[in-house]
Amino acid sequence: MRVDTPDTFTYMTRPDGRADNELRPFSFQRDFTEMADGSVLVSFGNTRVLCTASIDEDVPRWMRGSGKGWVTAEYSMLPGASPERIDREAARGKQSGRTIEIQRLIGRSLRAACDMEALGERQVIVDCDVLQADGGTRTASICGGFIALHDALERVVQRGGIAKNPLHSFCSAISVGIVNGEPVLDLPYVEDSVAEVDMNVVMLRPVSGGDASFVEVQGTAEGMTFSRSQLDALLGLAEGGLATISDAQTALVADAPTPRAAR
Repeated sequence: MRVDTPDTFTYMTRPDGRADNELRPFSFQRDFTEMADGSVLVSFGNTRVLCTASIDEDVPRWMRGSGKGWVTAEYSMLPGASPERIDREAARGKQSGRTIEIQRLIGRSLRAACDMEALGERQVIVDCDVLQADGGTRTASICGGFIALHDALERVVQRGGIAKNPLHSFCSAISVGIVNGEPVLDLPYVEDSVAEVDMNVVMLRPVSGGDASFVEVQGTAEGMTFSRSQLDALLGLAEGGLATISDAQTALVADAPTPRAAR
């Protein structure tokens, strides 16, 4: 990151020393729990999210008889996920607007990757529980939620419930933003909290190969407006980071999950 002064310039690094186009270290720990049809502990830097996918051999009432399935998501922050304890929303008796917004984003993103007719009249619920929050919890939830969804559906295939996995694309998401005037990729909280522009990008990459495409772009000018050239720079950073994440997802699911009996 270059910072100019009247007489000279210096280069400043990001708080964690990464390049502007560099992802935080990330990982997917598959089958983190044994009870759900699919489960993943996803990590991006210090952010940790437990994603589980559960199969319901039914669909919402309004979809019965349609011949199509449904994928939905729920999201929550555990009380110890941040330095200050977060009250459980169940104890308050209602979900916050933020929670509703995030879980709708996760659900929309995962549905975009799935052939609902091939899924048949069953529902998959993807639960994303934030164990530790350091920025990018919603994007990490989408990345990990996809793996949990894939494994849950693959186990339905293994049990003979459907002929093939109905996921036609890999789904991943990442944050980008402008911090101190510079476009950067994958913001931790220390950057996200002071970003002039904050953006989340979701993309699909076809399982059969081909170009990636956008599902959703959420961008907000928090502290300053941004130009078309800055928008293009942010999207370019996102595309590069998401290609790396999609490569990791592809490598992970190349090996089928261990078969499990229906519960």
